[in-house]
Amino acid sequence: MKNASIVGACMVLAAAALWGTTGTAQAFMPAHTSPYWVGTLRMAIATLFFAAFIAWRRRGGDRSTLALPATAWRWVLLAGLCMAGYNLSFFAGVKATGIAIGTAVAVGSGPAWAGLLQSLVSRRPPAPVWWVGTLLAIGGGCLMVMPASASGLQTDPAGLALCLASGFCYAVYTLVSQRLVRHSPPATVTLWVFGVASAAAIPVALLVSGPFSASPSGWAIVAYLGLVSTGVSYLLFSHALRRISGASGVTLALAEPVTAFALALLVVHERPAPAAFAGLALVLSGLVIVVWTEARSGGRGPR
Repeated sequence: MKNASIVGACMVLAAAALWGTTGTAQAFMPAHTSPYWVGTLRMAIATLFFAAFIAWRRRGGDRSTLALPATAWRWVLLAGLCMAGYNLSFFAGVKATGIAIGTAVAVGSGPAWAGLLQSLVSRRPPAPVWWVGTLLAIGGGCLMVMPASASGLQTDPAGLALCLASGFCYAVYTLVSQRLVRHSPPATVTLWVFGVASAAAIPVALLVSGPFSASPSGWAIVAYLGLVSTGVSYLLFSHALRRISGASGVTLALAEPVTAFALALLVVHERPAPAAFAGLALVLSGLVIVVWTEARSGGRGPR
C-alpha cells in the first residue's frame, strides 16, 4: 500500500537521521579510544536495548516473544555476521584509506550492492527510475564527504576492498533482515542479529585493540551510540523493512550524511566546501525520487 510505503520510508529517514549523529558524537570521544571497540560496544548495548524493549512490551500485554522459528536461525546467523563484518570492515577500511574516500566507498556502494543482490535473488530488479534516484544520492553523498582538496588522499587497494566489503555486508544484512521481519517481530529479529554480531565482534576488538578502557564521559558517549544511534535507529529500520523494499531501505539510509552535514555546521562549526552543498541537493533529489518510486510500487520487495 502507498501509505505503508511512505510510512516505511519516513522510518528509514528517521533512522538515518539518528545514524548521522554518530560522527559528531564520536568527535567528542578521547583521541585514544579504539574505533573497533566503539563499533563493537554500540552493537552490544543495542542488544541490551532490544531485550529491554521486548520486556517492556510484554509487561504492557504485548505478545512479543524471544523465540524464532527453527528455520530462521541460519538467516539470523548470516545477518549477524554481516552486521559484525560491516562494522569491523568499515572501521578498518576508513583507517586505511582515510575518512573521505573510505566513507564515500562504503556508504555509496551499499545501495548498488543491494540493487544488484535484489535483482539476482528475487528476479525483480529495481525500476530504472530507482537507479536514477540512487545514483543521484550516491553521487551527492560522495560530494558531501569528500574534502575541498583531493591532495593527500590515500588510495590503499586493501582499504578500498574493505570499504566495498563493508557496503556489501550492509546490503546483505538488510535483505536478510527483510526476509526475517516478514515472519517474526522486528524487535526479536534485531535482538538476535545484534547478539550474534556482538559475539563475533568482541574477540576481534580484543585481538586488534586489547582491553577497552574509557573515561566516564567516553562511556556516556558509547551508551548514547548504543541506545539511540544504534538501538532506536535499527528498531525503526527493521520495522520499515516490512513496508519497503530492502534496496530502497539501503538507498534511503543515504540521508545519514544530511544529518551529519547539518551537525557539522551547527555543532562542530565546520565550513564545508561549496561542492558539499551541491552534494546535499543531489542527495535530497535522489531520496525524493526513491520515496516516489516506493510509493508507486507499494513497497514490493523480495519475498
